[in-house]
Amino acid sequence: MRLILMTGKGGVGKTSVAAATGLRCAELGYKTLVLSTDPAHSLADSFDMELGHDSRLVKPNLWGAELDALRELEGNWGAVKRYITQVLRAQGLEGVQAEELAILPGMDEIFGLVRMKRHYDEGEFDVLIIDSAPTGTALRLLSLPEVGGWYMRKFYKPLQGISAALRPLVEPIFRPIAGFSLPDKEVMDAPYEFYEQIEALEKVLTDNTVTSVRLVTNPEKMVIKESLRAHAYLSLYNVATDLVVANRIIPAEVTDPFFKRWKESQEQYRQEIHSDFMPLPVKEVPLYSEEMCGLAALERLKETLYKDEDPSQVYHKENTIKIVQENNQYSLELYLPGIAKDQIQLSKTGDELNVRIGNHRRNLVLPQALAALQPSGAKMEEDYLKIKFA
Repeated sequence: MRLILMTGKGGVGKTSVAAATGLRCAELGYKTLVLSTDPAHSLADSFDMELGHDSRLVKPNLWGAELDALRELEGNWGAVKRYITQVLRAQGLEGVQAEELAILPGMDEIFGLVRMKRHYDEGEFDVLIIDSAPTGTALRLLSLPEVGGWYMRKFYKPLQGISAALRPLVEPIFRPIAGFSLPDKEVMDAPYEFYEQIEALEKVLTDNTVTSVRLVTNPEKMVIKESLRAHAYLSLYNVATDLVVANRIIPAEVTDPFFKRWKESQEQYRQEIHSDFMPLPVKEVPLYSEEMCGLAALERLKETLYKDEDPSQVYHKENTIKIVQENNQYSLELYLPGIAKDQIQLSKTGDELNVRIGNHRRNLVLPQALAALQPSGAKMEEDYLKIKFA
């Protein structure tokens, strides 16, 4: 299966690009699913037809679906939801309030990953296109395997063992006082089962022959800045980007004086997009005179984007992490385009290297060759952070 994730700042047109990409893949004979994991779904509006949680046929070889976190919750997290609801009711909350609060923040991102893993395992489709949430939420989603793994190793597994041992002893005292039971084995096992699925998916997300992120941007200063940061953060999590789509460029035939200054600024930002994202290929899409709504409009967008190309190809292979050995010295090289060295914080604990950029952090479990060594220096060179070990 080929996995393509579309992301970008809210409102840049990523849903339209995802839908048009799905049209072209289906046209080439690939069984294609376009899945929206954005809590504010607009994929149904783009196709101009009703979509739900289950995959629905849009046209031959093309299906669409919009993730329903509540449905995934019932199907995959039922035992945990029932337990949280029981705890909240014991604290005096009404039934409906307890049911709603049992859905923890961030659950939609977790279930987005679980749904992706399920489709990958089932192999029903040749191409899975994810119309993901805006950049910040998408980055949280893609960082979940790394962050979740750290918490599972450090806290959850020890807690799980302690809970199993103490429950028979503490339960007779605890329940009469608290009004609810301690979590049983089914409840305690559910988060770890989720983590195991997400950990397996991480191998798929970080395989640049299978998974690619495509950044949709507009020729505007704030949008470009966010897209550049997203590119660096994606690389930090070892997720490769293979294409940039510069959307809503005012066509040359528009000569109205009202658009003069706007066109001039767009020209400057177009050049910045090509230079700042180099060597990533950039596709340009004009600002259309009509809404990108319905199959006819998406067909025009598809032709502009791909013509005779196969969108399932890998447009550019990014090597985000490298280990290099020179003269009996090792260095770990992280691809962090556009990030200055003074924005990066590094620390090492045991066999883990902690890399922090702004509010994004990654704990890299080092291979055995590096785990016993200490970082002896770091420098930025050609967008790579090169960390030497001695």
